[in-house]
Amino acid sequence: MGSRSRHTLAAAAVSVVLVVVIAAAAWFTAGPHGGRPADAADTAATATEQTRPGAADSGTPGATTASVPASSAPASGSATARATAPGPVATPVAAQRLRKLPSATRQVVIVSTESFGSNVATLEAFTKVGDRWQVAFPPMHARIGQAGFADRKAEGDLKTPTGVYPLDGTMYGIAADPGVRYAYHRLVPDDWWNENPATPGYNTFFHGPNPGGASEALWQISPQYRYFAVINYNIPVVPADPPRGSGIFLHVANPGKATAGCVSLAETDLLAVLRWLDPGSAPRMVLAPRAVLDRY
Repeated sequence: MGSRSRHTLAAAAVSVVLVVVIAAAAWFTAGPHGGRPADAADTAATATEQTRPGAADSGTPGATTASVPASSAPASGSATARATAPGPVATPVAAQRLRKLPSATRQVVIVSTESFGSNVATLEAFTKVGDRWQVAFPPMHARIGQAGFADRKAEGDLKTPTGVYPLDGTMYGIAADPGVRYAYHRLVPDDWWNENPATPGYNTFFHGPNPGGASEALWQISPQYRYFAVINYNIPVVPADPPRGSGIFLHVANPGKATAGCVSLAETDLLAVLRWLDPGSAPRMVLAPRAVLDRY
């Protein structure tokens, strides 16, 4: 065999080896099913769907939560945070951090955020069995006041007060009683929440003419007040200048929007919580950024 022939065969052999190597690399990169290593567009679409209010199966309370970002989103919802990590896992860790609940409390609802300035929250509910807390529902996506949490709330500051609070003995709603264990008042025209600090009935339910100030016409505000529970913040009223705030409710979410200081949930999630709450279990609402839950 001549020198030129030997060189030709050697070059052909090298070409065959390169083709085999390139084909094997392509197979391993694509995977045995031919899929892409990671499709950023698909991942982003899935994450956005998981975090938006109401994205869950309506029959699965709490499934709307996928992640609780640290950043605050404006009330318009135009900057709704996107998921960047798997959602919170349902464990009793948050409840186990609490130290100052009344001894009679057998139900606790914890509403927490990543920071004081965030209005994107997670609601977790727990039942005490013996001396141990157990998860009542998967974590739920919630919203709080547009300006986040405040240790010292003032009327009109768009913040949700931190602390531990009981619930009022009556739940309310534009719609009929959904089957709650509390007394229930179906709203009618001229049912107000008095948010006028200049009146004796400040921060109470009132039926009659408009009490003035920022008082809310409860029967006209939908979907938020289709159902709600009153969180007993500043009840009874503590005199202060400026006034400490009023009308802090657990109510139906206006999708994509923060609140003026209340806590809101998708309606399906809210109804699951309202039906679960039992006045005989002395339930408490704990409102705070996660970093300071140990206070309570």
